[in-house]
Amino acid sequence: MDVTRPDETAGIAAVLFDLGGVSIEWDPRHLYRRLFEDPEEMEAFLAEVTTAEWNGRQDEGRPWADAIEELVLEHPELRELIEAYRRHWPEMLAGEIPGTVDVLRDVRATDVRLLALSNWSSETFPYALERFPFLSWFDAIVISGDVGLKKPDPAIFRHVVEELELDPSTTVFVDDSAANVETARSLGFVALTFVDADTLRRDLVRLGVLSRAASG
Repeated sequence: MDVTRPDETAGIAAVLFDLGGVSIEWDPRHLYRRLFEDPEEMEAFLAEVTTAEWNGRQDEGRPWADAIEELVLEHPELRELIEAYRRHWPEMLAGEIPGTVDVLRDVRATDVRLLALSNWSSETFPYALERFPFLSWFDAIVISGDVGLKKPDPAIFRHVVEELELDPSTTVFVDDSAANVETARSLGFVALTFVDADTLRRDLVRLGVLSRAASG
């Protein structure tokens, strides 16, 4: 795991976690494997129609109804498959990422603030809140769709710093996206690239957030 300040072992006041890809496994393939017989056709659909860029605009606050209508106008023959992206969206949530929730539980037991910043549509995040009880552990969760900005835009990090009254130099930021980590680093956060829960735990011990006893 890449650590911004590997020698820093004290003074951390908050840990700011990404959600998807860190604590929650989300992937549209979990849905579309059921809807496509040919894996290559599925991959082409996800790469060329319901693209990451298209989905990302919902993370920035675009209504899903507008997003679906846009694609249906471009690909009317794919209407059912396109509409399934929103209609069956909960099927894209596979579950918790192994081990990370245990790390969250241990951070929660400390005096360090437990926070989250996630690129997520305001319309679909309630499904995650309903399914994953551990989301209630966070002192605050900032969702990109609510803000109208998404990572790695520096503006959303500045928004979080102001809204949550954070000092980046005493805030650990954890994300699976290298671009998001790089932006956080440039703004002074103690930035960790998420690899797996065990590596995350070791780095939080090194930074003084968790004790070695908790890590055992």
